[in-house]
Amino acid sequence: MEIIGTLIVGAIAGWLGSQIYSGGGLGLLGNIIVGILGSFVGYWLLGKLGVSLGTGLLGAILTGAIGAIVILVIINLIFKAKN
Repeated sequence: MEIIGTLIVGAIAGWLGSQIYSGGGLGLLGNIIVGILGSFVGYWLLGKLGVSLGTGLLGAILTGAIGAIVILVIINLIFKAKN
């Protein structure tokens, strides 16, 4: 059950990140992957800044979305540099 919850939170965080950062949508599977990876990046980044958005579901989604935005910015910088 935890895996399903992680996938749902990752999907929501990835989707939210792609909505905030326009042009960053990667489809459902891409959003799930970016959202899950974004959660790790978000918790690390916000931890370094001394910021906590809470421990509940909303905090996890917002933290994942922030991390997803960071990942989407990096992906777009890498792939736009190749064009």
